[in-house]
Amino acid sequence: MPRIPLEDNFTDVINKTQRGLQLSDADLAARAGVTAAELQAVKGGEVRDHVIRAAAQALALGSNALMALARREWYPEQPVFPRGFAMFNTPFEDMTVNSYLVWDAKTRQAAAFDTGASAQSMLDTLAAEKLTLRYIFLTHTHPDHIADLDRLAATGAEVWASELEPSDRPGAQAFQENAHFHLGELAIKTLFTWGHSPGMTTYFVTGLSWPLAVVGDSIFASSMGGSPTHFTTQLRHNRQKILKLPLDTVLACGHGPLTTIKQEKAHNPFFAR
Repeated sequence: MPRIPLEDNFTDVINKTQRGLQLSDADLAARAGVTAAELQAVKGGEVRDHVIRAAAQALALGSNALMALARREWYPEQPVFPRGFAMFNTPFEDMTVNSYLVWDAKTRQAAAFDTGASAQSMLDTLAAEKLTLRYIFLTHTHPDHIADLDRLAATGAEVWASELEPSDRPGAQAFQENAHFHLGELAIKTLFTWGHSPGMTTYFVTGLSWPLAVVGDSIFASSMGGSPTHFTTQLRHNRQKILKLPLDTVLACGHGPLTTIKQEKAHNPFFAR
């Protein structure tokens, strides 16, 4: 798979935080102690160190991490799964979206996480690896993440989503937080990490080469999912539920590349200090 670009640039991070905190440009410029023209230049993509650092401080973002993002100095080291894991990246309108497949090597039972714009590559992998798809887990129900749900569900797999954001597909089932599922030696636990959407769910998977958290749009490499109305809730859930997982946990994000909790604690402007 070709290198997947980071989902957000430094201006996206500034804008998401500003919207989430409901700050106008005038408010942010005053807090940061910069002129409106300086702020607009940065929001337009200019890399002005002192303005970016001032805005980071005003928005409680990690200034060094935000500067590294602005200078394009960092990209997450990609973890390798020798078996039992596949990532799919498909185009949807003007972006790309990720979906994932995990499976138990002995039983050949598999679970899918979202469908992306097209589930064809996932279906091809199921056939090539001689896998039986038992579960389809939805991180949330935004159209880009469930665009091919009907075709994937035609395999006969059970469709599951949060009780806070259930799927409207006939036969779909809903779970509560801390529900547990098993595929042979793999264990899957649900964590409610809502904010970006009403029932955003993180799935914590153990039994693979690395602990895995399928986080949907809760967190991206160097960023996180935005929400104008529940931004602080999303931020809190990320810190309290996702970043408390083991440091070597791989984060399988809804957009952008794979990353790890250790890397995000050091390089994500929302969490690095």
